Amino acid sequence: MAISIEDHHLPYETHNLYDVKFFDDRIHTLVTHTSSFVNTWIAETQQKLLQNNNHAHRPLIVGLDVEWRPNRFRQIENPVATLQLSAGNACLIFQLLHCPTGIPQSLYDFLSDMTYTFVGVGIEGDVRKLTEDYELSVGNAVDLRGLAAEKLGDFKWNKSGIKTLAREVLGKEIEKPKRITLSRWDNAWLTTAQVQYACLDAFLSCKIGESLLAA
Repeated sequence: MAISIEDHHLPYETHNLYDVKFFDDRIHTLVTHTSSFVNTWIAETQQKLLQNNNHAHRPLIVGLDVEWRPNRFRQIENPVATLQLSAGNACLIFQLLHCPTGIPQSLYDFLSDMTYTFVGVGIEGDVRKLTEDYELSVGNAVDLRGLAAEKLGDFKWNKSGIKTLAREVLGKEIEKPKRITLSRWDNAWLTTAQVQYACLDAFLSCKIGESLLAA
């Protein structure tokens, strides 16, 4: 099977670990609502990004995506429930909505750092919602749709979703089940299907961004 997930079933209230298998990639995924684990993930990720990238030739790329409980009523706008970040084969799913101690300063600093390029599909809307809901700002955000239109030389990519871009840029097929898209992202415990979905959105954004920016 091209896509699968392994739940490590850690006996903790603060976090859990998963391995998401996507074709030949194994994505190590941390799900947490606890600031200290976010601090550690960011520190380790920054170190790896610096080690693995040549600053003179390519930017430091991080896939970004968010999820929230679907809005059932027009007058009610539900806040972002999870923030997903992916760099290399590491993914963080941070449950902001359930963070008991507030968002750590390390995340504010990481997202606003102009040396990183945060990429995603429709990322402007995600960034705006992060700012409105949590006063989080992203210093350097690039929409993969516009980037694909520029690099691939066709404006039709301006309306593409991540499924289409993954197929065109990476040659990989992915499903986006509506039952997961519209599921309860505000639940304290995410299902394995939600974790897999959220992880792959951020991971694929990162890989598509890497491929397009290297072109």
